[in-house]
Amino acid sequence: MLTTVVGSYPSLPQDPKSIGSKISNFLGSYDPYIPALEIAVKDQVNAHVDIISDGQVRGDMIELFARNIPGMAVVENTPKILGKIKPSTNSSGARDLKLAIKTAQKISKDFLDSFKTDSKLFDGNDLNTNFKGVKGIITGPTTLVLSSRVEGYYNRDKKEKIITDMAIALKKEAYELQEAGAAIIQIDEPFLSTGVADLKTAKNALKMITDSLDVPVSLHVCGDVGDVLKDILKFSVQIIDCEFAGIPNNIHSLEQEYNNSKKIGFGCIDTKVESVDELNHVVKLIKMGLDIIGEENMMIDPDCGMRMLSRDTALLKLKKMTEAVGWL
Repeated sequence: MLTTVVGSYPSLPQDPKSIGSKISNFLGSYDPYIPALEIAVKDQVNAHVDIISDGQVRGDMIELFARNIPGMAVVENTPKILGKIKPSTNSSGARDLKLAIKTAQKISKDFLDSFKTDSKLFDGNDLNTNFKGVKGIITGPTTLVLSSRVEGYYNRDKKEKIITDMAIALKKEAYELQEAGAAIIQIDEPFLSTGVADLKTAKNALKMITDSLDVPVSLHVCGDVGDVLKDILKFSVQIIDCEFAGIPNNIHSLEQEYNNSKKIGFGCIDTKVESVDELNHVVKLIKMGLDIIGEENMMIDPDCGMRMLSRDTALLKLKKMTEAVGWL
């Protein structure tokens, strides 16, 4: 089974240490997030994760995009929509994704081999279990809009229009990530499980983003998906990713609603607690998922991002996850 991560990793910006980095810092060209990214990639590769991320080390999933998308801003730590939302001239994540690929390739020849032109995530209808790569991650349009305060240009009650404009902006970002070498595009939409999002609008917005992409797309929806799983299984993505360790009720929902139409990103590591998951518990949980969807349809990952954990704990949890897969 392929293993992956949801995205964020607890690697903090680093002060310059070498003479070269101190000179760069003096000249104003030092980027403290680059060594943080390299640490995140190193830990994921050394934990034997197949499809890694850049660690999302530059900040919060909302603010990262709010600071870069025209029409949005972060004012006194609050993301706001102040003008017409437009595609950005600069990608939020393409540069970091390229660096993550380069870093992973330096550590492991497996990542180097995975970027041959004939390497694909899907082998027919099954997952290619030899695949290695780096995913590009986007915060979804519905979550970005519902997480932001609407002031000025838009009527705050016309959320469908705002979400549509956001999808147009993110469509360009998704394409830039694909061109940068993303193995998968992951779209994070935690608001879809809250009951406050309009699922029809969210579905249409996701389709706008995914229609022109050639790489597979994963939709990550955290929280209790019991009320929405049937609907999100109809979204125009190849993979639906949910948390099953911290929310056992999602196992029951999967058993009731799964229709063999999607691959499932199966969260089996509880990212809300600092304690490291017991191996037997992780193996048991994965086996429950296998009985429902089959090995050919399952990707293994933590429940959610790991930003709130310590680095030591995050690494141990990833190692426990890949160890559990090894037992199976």
